[in-house]
Amino acid sequence: MHVSDKVLILDFGSQTTQLIARRVREFGVYCEIWPCTSTAEALRGFGAGAVILSGGPASVHEGGSPRPDHEVFRLGVPVLGICYGMQVMVEELGGSVRPAAHREFGRARIDVADDTDLFVGIATETDVWMSHGDQVERLPDGFVVLASSTTCPWAAVADRQRRLWGVQFHPEVIHTKDGATILESFVCGVAGLKKTWQMSSFIDDKIAEIKALVGDARVIMAISGGVDSSVAATLIHKAIGDQLTAVYVDHGLHRQGEIEQVQAIFADGLRMDVRIVDARERFFAALKDVIDPETKRKRIGHVFIDVFDEVSHDIDGAGFLGQGTLYPDVIESQTFHGGPSAVIKSHHNVGGLPDRMKLKLIEPLRELFKDEVRALGRELGLSSAVVDRQPFPGPGLAIRVLGEVTRPRCDLLRAADAVVRMEIDAAIKDTTIDTTGLWQWFAVLLPVKSVGVMGDARTYDETVCVRVVRSLDGMTADWADLPHALLSRISNRIINEVRGVNRVVYDISSKPPATIEWE
Repeated sequence: MHVSDKVLILDFGSQTTQLIARRVREFGVYCEIWPCTSTAEALRGFGAGAVILSGGPASVHEGGSPRPDHEVFRLGVPVLGICYGMQVMVEELGGSVRPAAHREFGRARIDVADDTDLFVGIATETDVWMSHGDQVERLPDGFVVLASSTTCPWAAVADRQRRLWGVQFHPEVIHTKDGATILESFVCGVAGLKKTWQMSSFIDDKIAEIKALVGDARVIMAISGGVDSSVAATLIHKAIGDQLTAVYVDHGLHRQGEIEQVQAIFADGLRMDVRIVDARERFFAALKDVIDPETKRKRIGHVFIDVFDEVSHDIDGAGFLGQGTLYPDVIESQTFHGGPSAVIKSHHNVGGLPDRMKLKLIEPLRELFKDEVRALGRELGLSSAVVDRQPFPGPGLAIRVLGEVTRPRCDLLRAADAVVRMEIDAAIKDTTIDTTGLWQWFAVLLPVKSVGVMGDARTYDETVCVRVVRSLDGMTADWADLPHALLSRISNRIINEVRGVNRVVYDISSKPPATIEWE
């Protein structure tokens, strides 16, 4: 088996599997997440220099609990099992796992008995994040203990001869004090992988790949003005030039000033062929009487496909549809999986194209996380106004208008959202708020009306929620504790300037357990 400087993560359903991948890429090592059901043949074909088995919600005692192909332990490369990944490794190799007498969910302190391998440079005591109801009862032959806690005698183990390691805690989360060091010690120390993952080489490789794939055909690029589609369009344009036509679908679900900004970025700034298609009537018709968020996303996706299918017939030689799909979109939608991970939400731009379409998909950012896309944009020379623009979901305001999506409700939210963005943008410019990790700031229209008093008269009007979060990559997020004076100003402006709103609330939920978007 050809082995290269990349890591393969087998996903057993943990909601923090993406964090493992992010940590590994932060070291400069490429990695991918595959379902735990992947075959030995596929594993060998990938040629990973190391394998990580993620955690997961199942118990190894449950019937049908997920198991890897046993050959993963015979690939000849280092394997690290995390939490459930460690337990399934122990079970598969002849040890035993039992329900823990004391379940551990949260911070714990471990004693490090062996400061080689995973624990190089780490103190003899360190805080970690535990999340397990089972624990190892008996180790397989050949394994030794590296670390333990007061309730977990096998917090970290190893069989160096077979190149197998396991930790009962989660090194990928920030709550594990030395988690990043432990993972880097495994990837770069134990496995000896080189740090070859960098944006400059990604650009060269991807441009060559796009040219070979497209040939003489034309590409229709779906753009929204957001960072993902902007970077994808720029990368494709760099590869094939005038063979690219950028198409913005005006669905009526955009933010204030969106269309003008798209024109400025793509046509004026990047000198691309840009076409704007008015499809507002079709989108609102498709969303009529729809309440369920998944149904919203799917109907929006269907209309997008129909519109681009029609556009493709007007462009001679159109052979590809470009999209700004990112790796988290793919993982959350689980279209490649068949594994045990829960589908958090479907994405309108993930899942392939129907057979009736003559176009093929081209998704140059499909392997990247959001912060990697920003780094790529900077490498491509895009301005900060584009690269640092806050994310905006493809379905637009449809998933921020809770309940039925109508023109009047979208107009109301668009106006409220403009106030939120204007005030926070001004606070950022004036340095009156801490901008560290500031990720998104927007308004949500709730399906709730309440009684109010305006001008001595009774009102029964809409409720707007303000959502502001801090994050590094959008996979986890904390609500932003903004100055009360700023929140008061936002509330006053929305109530005074947006007719039909008499109440403004602030969302103080983190991700998890909430998501950044409401739907």
